[in-house]
Amino acid sequence: MSTSEDCEPISDKCEVDFQFEKNNKEHRTDQISKTRLIVRRGQSFNIKVKFTDGFNLENNKLQMVFDMGPEPQKSNGTKVEVPLTDLINAKRWSGIISSSTSSELHLTISPSPKAKIGYHRLTLQHFYNPKMQYYLGNFVVLFNPWCAEDEVFLDNDAKRDEYVMNETGSIYVGSSFYISDRSWNFGQFEEDILDICIKLLNNTPEYLKNPNEALKERGCPVHISRIVSAMVNCIDDNGIIYGKWGGPYTSGVYPGKWNGSIKILRKWNQLGCKPVRYGQCWVFAAVTCTVLRCLGIPTRVVTNFDSAHDTNANLTIDEYWDVEGESMGKSDDSVWNFHVWDECWMLRNDLQPGYDGWQAVDATPQETSDGVYCCGPASVKAIKEGEVGTQYDAPFVFAEVNASCVDWLVFESGEKMKLESNESRVGHKISTKKCGFDEREDVTSNYKYPDGSMEEARVFEKANRIQNIAVPEKIFSLSMTTDMPAYNGKPVAVSMVVSNKTSEEKSCNVRFWAKKRSYNGKTEKHCFKKFKKEITIGPNKEKEIPLKIDYKEYGSFPDMYNMMKLMSVVTEAKSKTCVSALTDISLINPSIIIKVLDKDITVNKEVSLEISFQSTIPEVLKNCVVTLEGAGLIKDELVVKCSDIPSNGKAKVNCKIVPYKIGKKKLLADFDCDKIVNMKGSLDIIVKEQ
Repeated sequence: MSTSEDCEPISDKCEVDFQFEKNNKEHRTDQISKTRLIVRRGQSFNIKVKFTDGFNLENNKLQMVFDMGPEPQKSNGTKVEVPLTDLINAKRWSGIISSSTSSELHLTISPSPKAKIGYHRLTLQHFYNPKMQYYLGNFVVLFNPWCAEDEVFLDNDAKRDEYVMNETGSIYVGSSFYISDRSWNFGQFEEDILDICIKLLNNTPEYLKNPNEALKERGCPVHISRIVSAMVNCIDDNGIIYGKWGGPYTSGVYPGKWNGSIKILRKWNQLGCKPVRYGQCWVFAAVTCTVLRCLGIPTRVVTNFDSAHDTNANLTIDEYWDVEGESMGKSDDSVWNFHVWDECWMLRNDLQPGYDGWQAVDATPQETSDGVYCCGPASVKAIKEGEVGTQYDAPFVFAEVNASCVDWLVFESGEKMKLESNESRVGHKISTKKCGFDEREDVTSNYKYPDGSMEEARVFEKANRIQNIAVPEKIFSLSMTTDMPAYNGKPVAVSMVVSNKTSEEKSCNVRFWAKKRSYNGKTEKHCFKKFKKEITIGPNKEKEIPLKIDYKEYGSFPDMYNMMKLMSVVTEAKSKTCVSALTDISLINPSIIIKVLDKDITVNKEVSLEISFQSTIPEVLKNCVVTLEGAGLIKDELVVKCSDIPSNGKAKVNCKIVPYKIGKKKLLADFDCDKIVNMKGSLDIIVKEQ
């Protein structure tokens, strides 16, 4: 047993049984550890204290002391003295002697439902002589979504299982035209992850400056979620992830390579709290989810497709193009194909009534909030109602799902013409994993009213969104479509249809450009395909212009999402009237198939696997590697090298793993080669006891 140097010698004359396994199981923390005490606030636990020289309860009145300060004798505001009473008080720290003998006390202890989370030291001391102490040991307190008095209480077993207890999940990526999912290993119950999460809280600038002052806020989920959103990125502090949105990635890991949070958090810890390179939005969000679920706050990962990044807070995204289809880069605003953040469930006692529940929290460093790169928590209900004055960062999140977009064509003379004004281009198909199912749930209606509705108009007026001047009616219309789904390695069929709305024959110029695009809205300067044609259209007629984009034209992509921007402008020769059409498409990679070759899967027993896929790339794939990981299945990761894969050929590789935890687990696979990066696959595996 540990002792405190400030205790009298009597402190080493007792033994403590924290009943780790029993208490942790009752507090739903036994997946983290069965060899130390981890409890949830607002819920009682039991310990036994045995005195080696005996103990007279009538002559020795005791009280408990709980302290989490870094210096026990100097702590200010982090120490709680709790007398042993006759009844448990569920609203504050309390304790009772449930039974006793001449040498043993059985204590029932209940942490306050507003207790500070983290490490606590427990000491028994004589009520009338505080210097006579029995230092009993340390334990950890977490938030408790099962406790009605806790601010993170979530009154639904299925949702608690999903948003607190589930160690795996799905993150939705791609484009609003074709959504794909990628599995993620959150791994919040790996034992060392809890200590790393608490270490993260202890490395905030506020804690390093004044630990005792910082600890005063440790019981507030609003505060915890906000500092985690700041600490998961590394711009202002000793944060976890270094963000990078363009190559090269040679001094770190390409963000799409990560399959889970465990390796990232462990690497940050091993580096001495130095940032792990590199991450992008889904990595920031997934690691944030791991940390908050580990601490006990219900959390889910959310994807907003066509997500606006409004840098100047005017709720308008302007983009300028020259006559050759080149972006002129006049605005720092952008529209990301998708952006990923988190939602956390909690009360908002700091806001007016009605804004409890899901709160948006975003760790991706985009803009500063109170001088720090963090975002949220912002009430999702407040976002929907246009209450942009609520804390924290509601205007930024509102713009992500509601900003209007204006495209401008700039002529060589400098004259600019408005091509398109779109009030509903952003904020589509906002997605999260459905509770209890490996399916997508659309939560767009939580953030916004239907486009064009009276409720939407009311919200826009309340939020003072700038309304765009209407584009004059055009004498032409232009539509552009592609055959979907489109597969990486295969041709992409494009159809443009130009309509003449007048009663006269018209001659016009049709231009088309195709460029590769990163998911965060950055478009490559080089056009990999251009097309230009003069056409004549009869009165009130339309003309279709079909195009085909071959693999040899687009080749490999700058990131794992295989995105391209297609743009077409039609200009009438006499009046120079213009119409435009823009679309982004994402080409689909082949599906990875994982098969378990053994009939029974039991813990600590070798399991044989087969990983395969059918290539759609019309070239030989070289430098092929499969990386496997999964909480409870593989303790770190398993890297398997593969032979070259022929053009449009089938790949197959075999390997073995040894599961080390029972229950439903998810195996994640990542495939890389010289032509494709970070192709994903996953498989649910049920591990049984031997």
